[in-house]
Amino acid sequence: MRMSQLFTKTRKSAPADEVSKNAQLLIRAGYIHKEMAGAYDYLPLGLRVIENVKQIVREEMNAIGGNEFIMTTLQRKELWEKTDRWDEKKVDVWFKTHLQNGNELGLGWSHEEPITDMMINHISSYKDLPAYAYQFQNKMRNELRAKSGIMRGREFIMKDLYSYSVSQEEHEKFYNACIEAYHKVFERLGIGDITFFTLADGGAFTKFSHEFQTICDAGEDVVYLDREKKIAVNEEVMQDDVLEEHGLKRENLEEVKTAEVGNIFSFGGTKSEQLGLFFTDEDGEKKPVILGSYGIGITRVIGVITEIMADENGLVWSEDVAPYPVHVVRIGDSDEVVEAADKLVADMIAAGNEPLYDDRNERVGTMLSDADLIGIPKRVVISEKSLKAGGAEVKMRTESDSNIVPLAELV
Repeated sequence: MRMSQLFTKTRKSAPADEVSKNAQLLIRAGYIHKEMAGAYDYLPLGLRVIENVKQIVREEMNAIGGNEFIMTTLQRKELWEKTDRWDEKKVDVWFKTHLQNGNELGLGWSHEEPITDMMINHISSYKDLPAYAYQFQNKMRNELRAKSGIMRGREFIMKDLYSYSVSQEEHEKFYNACIEAYHKVFERLGIGDITFFTLADGGAFTKFSHEFQTICDAGEDVVYLDREKKIAVNEEVMQDDVLEEHGLKRENLEEVKTAEVGNIFSFGGTKSEQLGLFFTDEDGEKKPVILGSYGIGITRVIGVITEIMADENGLVWSEDVAPYPVHVVRIGDSDEVVEAADKLVADMIAAGNEPLYDDRNERVGTMLSDADLIGIPKRVVISEKSLKAGGAEVKMRTESDSNIVPLAELV
């Protein structure tokens, strides 16, 4: 990607009405565009970050048997009425609309109901189970507050996985496998050491749930953390019986500010009974399928990473998340410099390491400041000065020192 062909531009300042650090930096660096409060467009660089995060999540979900699919955002009213979650008094984040014939529809805030209804076409026997299906999809939630940038949007991208099991025992086995998979995801995203398994209120989903909370000053939650056991309790369920059940002591808990990046729920057979999803077991007995639901906020976690990792100069991405692994900056337009930079970029692409290539005729200070703001982990500067010194000037985004490296070694 040549920056001269990139339609987006960096900015010195974010919109005056944007108060969140993550959105301010992502807007300034050209990753997102703010449509309105709680709704953002993802520009070319932002889309690449999303795809990188999705790929990490995809690999870990596939590793535990997940099948990727995608459902429509449009929701049928009657399904949610069957489970008593259509009423705004029960679920207060609905966006609803109407067809031209007057029929009311919902815009998906979650998908337990429609996917369970769909599974009636695919599950009838114990031989069809277990089944694990997941998707990456835009979710719509009519949040009262939307001041945390992409950490709490009214439209956002979520990975939601649904498990269908023959028994509670089989369900719990997968549930625990998903917990481990989530730990691997957050480790690969670079926030594993500050993301904790958390006991929480199930809200509109179930009585209790489990969350994954990341320590973050910009977060909206308060949890009580036992660092030794690597488990936390959301303040909503800080009760003696909950602590006792999980072997936690109040005196060992540390109050920390956090942001929720993932959650998992157990529904048992209730949802299946309400919607008519049953299977026939080995003895010919008809039973409800056991349902679990598992979410990771893809765009939310990008906002959290931004809040935690960014410094005074801009964004800071890990290699696994960054839109490009290397940012090549060409300073000067002499034939020698242009030829060297173009060849290096071509060789890197051929080797499977496509860089972001700043080939603009801009001031040196602007190009280097933009590189810091965009936050790609490795910066390679090619100039007449670097070529005379024997190659290109290489600097890591998080370090102040640079080194001259021969061009052939860079590839």
